[in-house]
Amino acid sequence: MKWHEVKPEEVLESIHSSRENGLSEKDVQKRVRHHGFNELKEAEKPSAFLVFLEQFKDFMVLVLLAATLISGLLGEYIDAIAIIAIVLVNGILGFFQEQKAEKSLQALKEMSAPQVQALREGEWTRIQSKDLVPGDIVKFSSGDRIGADLRLLEAKSLEIEESALTGESLPVAKCTNALSDSHAGIGDLVNMAFMGTLVTRGNGVGVVVATGMNTAMGQIADLLQSAETLETPLQRRLEQLGKILIIVALALTCLVVAVGVIQGHALYDMFLAGVSLAVAAIPEGLPAIVTVALSLGVQRMIKQRSIVRKLPAVETLGCASVICSDKTGTMTQNKMTVTHIWSGGTTWKLSGTGYQPKGEFFINDQKVLVKDSRPLQQILTFGMLCNTAEITEKDDDYVLDGDPTEGAMAVAAMKAGLSRESLLNQFKLVEEFPFDSTRKMMSVIIEDKNGKRFAVTKGAPDILLKKLDFVLWGEKQHAVSSKYEAEIMGAIDSLASQALRTIAVAFKPVAVQSVYHQHEVERNLVFLGLQGMIDPPRPEVKQAVKECRQAGIKTVMITGDHANTARAIASQLDLLPPNGKVLDGAALSAMSDEELVAVVEDVYVFARVSPEHKLKIVKALQSRGHVVAMTGDGVNDAPAIKSADIGISMGITGTDVAKEASSLILVDDNFATIKLAIKEGRNIYENIRKFIRYLLASNVGEILVMLFAMLLALPLPLVPIQILWVNLVTDGLPAMALGLDQPEGDLMQRKPRHHKEGVFARGLGWKVISRGFLIGAVTLAAFMIVYYRDPENLIYAQTIAFATLVMAQLIHVFDCRSERSVFLRNPFENLYLVGAVISSILLMLGVIYYAPMQPIFHTVPILARDWLLVLGLSAIPTFLLAGSLLTSKKRENML
Repeated sequence: MKWHEVKPEEVLESIHSSRENGLSEKDVQKRVRHHGFNELKEAEKPSAFLVFLEQFKDFMVLVLLAATLISGLLGEYIDAIAIIAIVLVNGILGFFQEQKAEKSLQALKEMSAPQVQALREGEWTRIQSKDLVPGDIVKFSSGDRIGADLRLLEAKSLEIEESALTGESLPVAKCTNALSDSHAGIGDLVNMAFMGTLVTRGNGVGVVVATGMNTAMGQIADLLQSAETLETPLQRRLEQLGKILIIVALALTCLVVAVGVIQGHALYDMFLAGVSLAVAAIPEGLPAIVTVALSLGVQRMIKQRSIVRKLPAVETLGCASVICSDKTGTMTQNKMTVTHIWSGGTTWKLSGTGYQPKGEFFINDQKVLVKDSRPLQQILTFGMLCNTAEITEKDDDYVLDGDPTEGAMAVAAMKAGLSRESLLNQFKLVEEFPFDSTRKMMSVIIEDKNGKRFAVTKGAPDILLKKLDFVLWGEKQHAVSSKYEAEIMGAIDSLASQALRTIAVAFKPVAVQSVYHQHEVERNLVFLGLQGMIDPPRPEVKQAVKECRQAGIKTVMITGDHANTARAIASQLDLLPPNGKVLDGAALSAMSDEELVAVVEDVYVFARVSPEHKLKIVKALQSRGHVVAMTGDGVNDAPAIKSADIGISMGITGTDVAKEASSLILVDDNFATIKLAIKEGRNIYENIRKFIRYLLASNVGEILVMLFAMLLALPLPLVPIQILWVNLVTDGLPAMALGLDQPEGDLMQRKPRHHKEGVFARGLGWKVISRGFLIGAVTLAAFMIVYYRDPENLIYAQTIAFATLVMAQLIHVFDCRSERSVFLRNPFENLYLVGAVISSILLMLGVIYYAPMQPIFHTVPILARDWLLVLGLSAIPTFLLAGSLLTSKKRENML
């Protein structure tokens, strides 16, 4: 059916849906079975078997397998089987790591998927767009992304940007009338809304007529398949580092082989040893471990109510030096309550909190009746009519559906006994001009029972004051004069100084006509009065601001509220220091970019700011070298969110446009969650540094022990199968556990990391080389002591070297947990690491003492007295340097 040619009521009849109740759950389930989920088919992913085979495409692994084949042909069956088993286990671990990372990323994709409001069984419910079915009634407003193809049933000042389908960047004005042109193209179907397009203005209601691959977007889905990989800058740097390490490791391995052959070792033995050493030395598992560490960190962030949409944000979070945060809902509770109403020099106070419509009105602590004051009645009535919020009772509580400011005004009217239903019996809603952040106003045209029409406007007082011709003072209208302007400004300042947000209400009679123009409606108004509402700070934000300051992160409040209101809230949160400045939108607009850059370091509060100002603020801070996190929720916030180093959108109040521009979504819209995300981001990066330090130091030790032995004309201290075992067990398990490590206690007392900082910064390179050198040295020392004691028993000396290398690495892993000293951290904080180390020790003991494993790994049982040698030498790399470092730290503190 060509839905655009049919009237709305005929569409609903044809598709068996109800405008009043939507679909029942039974209908939804039936239609899901018939039509499937509302999803576009994705490009086919490789099978699990192919992903498993991918684990063996590494060049060095292929060389090792070739060497294993040679071993088998030469009759070394035990070695060949053991090496193949180790390669398979390594491949299985890599496969599961990759699968876990893929599932984590898929879960993130689903969590950040667009949501829509659908009418199900008479109630508006927020669901994921993939759950939409034909016949669903959907409502949407500015900033939302359309979830399926819709035939429009209502359109109020509705404009939709359809460039994804048509290539035309200008938004299209929409209507609900049936169209007669049966050959109209997508761009001309002004009574339809299409999946994937963006609502840029107004609001509307539509019925779903196509889902999934049956939508207009579905027909071009193949063109939209993205081949983008979520690779972070750190992963790219480590990939480049890996290539350098491969060259270095291969060069050293070739040197070991060459020296060994010159010293008289068999070419085959040295070839197999060299390949094993290269496989162990090259950290081919590093990218996989980084991916797993990132995905596990992201999972922890989800539990802390922040969703990462773009993995690079995890790294950037640790570099954040400024957080630019919206006030309303992020730093405050977003539970607006009207507490004061001012009109014509009189102030009424309202009791009651939250959205419960119970409260009373007072003048000078004397209870008054609303019906006794016509101006008060008018402000409350017009505040309810010029409003789209719904307050409903649910589970013994009152729930808001809509904007909190409008909700507060609706509740204030309900406290006076007014309801939307009763008012709509007295007044007919003729036209609506929805609120947008540029105008900072909303207007409606209403008609009373006598056929008279009025325009009602509510909005920011400083904007509305410029649109006035008259002021209602008591029961009389007066022309606007400087006297009345001063009275109104005084009232605004008085309310703002009490941390109240103020909304002005105005009206005017209008003629009956078929078409109204917004700019005509919103001028020559009659000022009615002000509603002052409080949005108390979130109790946890004050502590979060303090912790951010200790972490070297500046917090900047950005709000559309009056400067006095913003200053009062900032002071309550201890955000504004004694010398901190408050800058309002008017002053900001008058500044050049250079002037703003000159003062931006001293500004802690930006008040009366429009979304367009946010981009200017971001650029100014970035020009001063800051890494900026910027929050936002509206359509116009998207450019600033996208330009910020870390774009943060609101999960509750945020529009789909803002969410898609962001790299981080706050599930609870809470500033304290940003602080937790930054802490987690810092910890993820530090954990990655920890296992890089551990893996590379271990690899350096393995190479050096073999190289030193060859240079000293000694027998091989380790056989190839032992090197591979160390690479699989001793390197792999603890490295993974380091990725789950708890943050150090002073993590949020450190300054932000510089965004260009290298992986080996802050002495990491020295720690890798020094610990690696000592691990190699003590392993060789253990081998030489035992070998020279009994040269005929080479296998015993090799077992001692094997045990020393394993234990030196397992002790060293605890040193990697701290940037300063192993003595400063409780080893039992990370039980995963303790478990990994114990597992590795038990596996090592099994290899040494379990008779069937001994011929495979070329080991023999070690005597008890030799364990003292092994453990004593193993402790040296960690405790020698850690002890000297701690002593130097104590000396610094004493000085």
